[in-house]
Amino acid sequence: MSFENLGLIAPILRALETQGYTTPTPIQSQAIPVVLGQKDLLACSQTGTGKTAAFAIPILQLLYNQKKAEQTPSRHIKTLILTPTRELAIQIAENFSEYGAHTGLKHLVIYGGVSAGPQISTLRSGTDILIATPGRLLDLWQQGHINLRYIHQFVLDEADRMLDMGFIHDVKRVITKLPEKRQTLFFSATMPDEIAHLANSILTNPTRVNVTPVSSTAEKVEQRMYFVDKNSKRSLLIHLLKNPDITSALVFTRTKHGADRVAKELNKVNISANAIHGDKSQNSRQRALQDFKGGRIRILVATDIAARGIDVDNLAYVFNFEIPNVPETYVHRIGRTGRAGASGIAISFCDDEERAYLKDITKLIAQQIPVVTDHPFPASHSGGAGSARPAPGVNLRQSSTQQVQAKKNSNRKWNSRPQNKQYS
Repeated sequence: MSFENLGLIAPILRALETQGYTTPTPIQSQAIPVVLGQKDLLACSQTGTGKTAAFAIPILQLLYNQKKAEQTPSRHIKTLILTPTRELAIQIAENFSEYGAHTGLKHLVIYGGVSAGPQISTLRSGTDILIATPGRLLDLWQQGHINLRYIHQFVLDEADRMLDMGFIHDVKRVITKLPEKRQTLFFSATMPDEIAHLANSILTNPTRVNVTPVSSTAEKVEQRMYFVDKNSKRSLLIHLLKNPDITSALVFTRTKHGADRVAKELNKVNISANAIHGDKSQNSRQRALQDFKGGRIRILVATDIAARGIDVDNLAYVFNFEIPNVPETYVHRIGRTGRAGASGIAISFCDDEERAYLKDITKLIAQQIPVVTDHPFPASHSGGAGSARPAPGVNLRQSSTQQVQAKKNSNRKWNSRPQNKQYS
């Protein structure tokens, strides 16, 4: 199937051709006709499947046709897209710019962490599509700068992440401001009970699209697990990054302080890195992301909240420096690689305290993660959750004598430094 087969208008097909898109992904081929038919949609689709285009393309077509039929152009917001993070909001806005380049439609992205003045100014001049994070949207609505009474399409994106980040009550408040008669598009990578209940409460006879099984991991992502002591994780990361094949990688930590510490230690050994997390300014986060995308830094270290929405072409490696304590988060993390049909490698470090988290993850994804045993920093207590089946190493062939000596050197180096309890 091609995009032409989906009944798309010439301005959008022209934009897709410019971007080099010819064949829709499964979520796009199934969702676009539903949205064009102005039906509600409930889509369970993992990250990296092209879901932004699945709602952006048909919304642009609906608004374009509506605008052509209007005798007097409306300045009211017609489409609201609610998303959990600034990075994801910016990414969605970039997609609307690409797909809507020849439609003449206006879109605006609003989020916290920056001055509201320019956003308010643009709102006053009118916009067709508003892409927003919940907090800033409610702030500007309360101040009287946003009118949601004319919304035709409401998109709730990354609904499960809204729950994880504690935004679910803000989402429910936003919904009460919307007209009852509207088209609602609901996207979530996973479907925990609370999210399923929310979907049932706001959708009307929705068409269901389930491209991949709930909580599944991308098929082309090769997963590897390393059991390692907590104090040896940084040494193991540096060791693996000596592999010249790893030209760039996204490294996940659980804490903001941990992200800063990992980036700092990598830079000390001449591995260019930067960190992004919620305490960084928006400009700093965007600069770090652009440097990473542009190849000016090799490693981007991120917390889960900051990383949602990072979309980097051909990102081959993701590292879980720390195992997430929410199993669904593992699915989101490794979904940063292996996107749009590409292959990728997800490498995870598991210390003794994290084995319970790993057990929850393997239960969720219904598969064992291959364990790499041939590396110079093995955990003091081997075994545990996960498969005993060895995984392909990353240039790790060393003699047992070399491994023991490397472990001793690492322990002397890192144990001589005071350990911060926030860093794990």
